[in-house]
Amino acid sequence: MSYQVFARKWRPQVFEDVVGQGHITRTLQNAIATNRLAHAFLFSGPRGVGKTTTARILAKALNCKEGPTPTPCGVCDPCRETAAGTSVDVIEIDGASNRGIEHIRELRETVKYAPVGGKYKVYVIDEVHMLTNEAFNALLKTLEEPPPHVIFIFATTEPQKIPATIHSRCQRYGFKRIALTEIASKLREITDKEGIKVSDQGLNLIARAAEGSMRDSQSLLDQAVSYSGMEIRNEDIQAILGAVAQETLKTFADGLLARDASGLLRQIDTLLEQGQDMRQFLAGVVEHVRNLIITRIAKDAGPIIELPAADLETIKQQASGAETERLIMLFDSLSRTLEEMRWSPHQRFTLEVGLVKACSVATLKPLGEVLDRMKSLEAQLGAGGRIQTGKPEAVREHSASYASSTRIAPSAPPAAAGAGPAPGDPWGKIMTLLKQKKASLASVLGHSKILSSTADTLVIGIKGTNFQLELAEQKESRDLVEQLAAEVLGKRTQIKYRLLAEEKKTPPRGAHPKNPAPEEQDPLLQDTLSIFNGQVIEPDSTA
Repeated sequence: MSYQVFARKWRPQVFEDVVGQGHITRTLQNAIATNRLAHAFLFSGPRGVGKTTTARILAKALNCKEGPTPTPCGVCDPCRETAAGTSVDVIEIDGASNRGIEHIRELRETVKYAPVGGKYKVYVIDEVHMLTNEAFNALLKTLEEPPPHVIFIFATTEPQKIPATIHSRCQRYGFKRIALTEIASKLREITDKEGIKVSDQGLNLIARAAEGSMRDSQSLLDQAVSYSGMEIRNEDIQAILGAVAQETLKTFADGLLARDASGLLRQIDTLLEQGQDMRQFLAGVVEHVRNLIITRIAKDAGPIIELPAADLETIKQQASGAETERLIMLFDSLSRTLEEMRWSPHQRFTLEVGLVKACSVATLKPLGEVLDRMKSLEAQLGAGGRIQTGKPEAVREHSASYASSTRIAPSAPPAAAGAGPAPGDPWGKIMTLLKQKKASLASVLGHSKILSSTADTLVIGIKGTNFQLELAEQKESRDLVEQLAAEVLGKRTQIKYRLLAEEKKTPPRGAHPKNPAPEEQDPLLQDTLSIFNGQVIEPDSTA
């Protein structure tokens, strides 16, 4: 007899042998026991989780000599023929190669005939989503009202491609991915009965690589036996799968957290010499960083991270010394690099530069710290301090070629501008607070003073122009100043503004008019003259 692979040799023959799909097998057994069996079923789910196997077991349960029964005997002719795939009453159709309307018309003709040896004719159509729309339409009437001896079972990995009219005529059963622990347990049962020596860690590696598919895991185990014989080492499994050991991933993650770009590049060079696929390796690193994040956040990460207990403990120890924010930024950076490698003609270069970027990414500062820094800068501006910026400073430092030889001095030295209010000067205290809150308004009121005061009113004289008075009179500006006055004076105070008249001195007869002193000039004018190195030219009064 020819060799049978594990996936066929250890295929479940009764409902109880199906792993990880108890919600489906129990429903089908109860339906058979209570004679509430539907005429059409839709089995959907990932590959290798038991859809076709369950369909065959259901067909055996219906046509067994003892049946219909939830527990087929497995020894009668219908059971043995169904298990071998030779039963004339169980017709398995590949939907990918029999997808046309002519095949469905042929099926509609054959459903009229009674079963040969069993009680039912069971049609199992695998990959049913591959049928054409015309084929689905031709099947509708037969599917809705088939002969009493016909059962339809559809299997598919893409149920979203099946028309709603087919969905509504079937009972749908959703098969799920099989848990890592259940796959590993089944593999252990197989290896014990086959006399194969393999560690639990090796079986866990195979179960993880199968990604929830029992058939894939059995095929990988078969491959490992062919490679290593009856005693399989963990290193052999890693070589077959192209997987990276958890210890290697841990060492690499340590380098990322330590920002050791040079060490990471040396590790990449070593892995390339060993023939490691770089995209697969980086995908493993991304998954490892994800596991570190989950461990940092989740109280019980065991059910979320499908790893053996020893590896999970190692991840917990590594995650305890890392910051969550740093891990998240590493995950984002490495994920972008993994996506770029997909289209890059030079994957090694892309990976190396991506790792350097990941090591250079700085942790973002908290928003509160940034806001505090902005408030500090506003306070410096309000107090007369200078903030070094690009273009304005460059204009001040480099004099234009047409500048006058006479330079206007600044209105006040920095020390004087930043001096605090004199004791007993309420308006000075108000101005100090105003510089911290709104430096631009403090500049407008820079040369103002108290003209008069009553119990609940301050009359402020503004030295400047009507434009400055209008700015100060704006509701938002007035409300802010009155709020600060209430804080300083301890009571609600109304602010009123008056524009101070400029004092003009009559120059001696025949004397040349002089420019006003810097301290008598408008503050905005002073800044303009200082920036452009200019001077005030008085108009000729005799003109």
